[in-house]
Amino acid sequence: MHAKRWITALIALPFLIALIVWGGPLLFTIFIAAVATITLWEYFHIVFAGHQPAVPTASTIWSYAAGIAIIFAIEKYGFKAAAALMAIHLIGAGVLSIWRFKIDSDAPAVAVKQVFGLFYVPLFLSYAVLLYNDTNGIHWIFLLLLVVAAGDTGAYYVGSYWGRHKLCPAVSPKKTIEGAAGGLAASVIIGTGYKLLFLPFLSVPACVLFAVVVGLVGQAGDLFESEFKRVAGIKDSGKLLPGHGGFLDRIDALLFALPTAYLLEEYLLT
Repeated sequence: MHAKRWITALIALPFLIALIVWGGPLLFTIFIAAVATITLWEYFHIVFAGHQPAVPTASTIWSYAAGIAIIFAIEKYGFKAAAALMAIHLIGAGVLSIWRFKIDSDAPAVAVKQVFGLFYVPLFLSYAVLLYNDTNGIHWIFLLLLVVAAGDTGAYYVGSYWGRHKLCPAVSPKKTIEGAAGGLAASVIIGTGYKLLFLPFLSVPACVLFAVVVGLVGQAGDLFESEFKRVAGIKDSGKLLPGHGGFLDRIDALLFALPTAYLLEEYLLT
């Protein structure tokens, strides 16, 4: 498992770094839209697992299209366009549920899960586009990714070797308080190191605040996704990333961390 995690990371990292540094806004937005689509597919696979009758393909396609549209609309027109698209998606999901209700009394719940998925995945991921396009956006993206990745890696290894006290066993039996503390410490150390090298305009206290808040929120995002998997009775959201599971498994912390990082950067730290 350890080898697979590192091999997958070492293969993906050069591509991701090149995309962030040289890709530019359009390619970065296309990449985020692709990740959102794959992740939304995994989310639907979890929340609609075993649903009878099966959720129609038209319903999920409607959500994929809306998710992609939201990401591109935010990049070009901002939150007003995204809010309008969210409203249109809800109306469409509602209309589809009315048509389905005669054969599926759970159709309203299906619509709610569709709309929630749009908030949870494409809308939250769209904050990456906003952060990337902001002043010093490339550095903010790298800082965010390093803080989240360091927190995940630190929690994994500290918890594996020194974890004794369960953090939230009802949700994730293997996560420990020691692991969570180790992950948070790793987030602060790596985040501060990046700040000292590349972010001279950001004070050390501000960077520590960023790392602590984003690190804590990221850990909450990890546990939140685990709730869905516990309900569905599955271990991983997918198998596309060897050693990591699926895309949702890999970016669950990032989904909560992205809007938090954007709000900190936009309204508090600069």
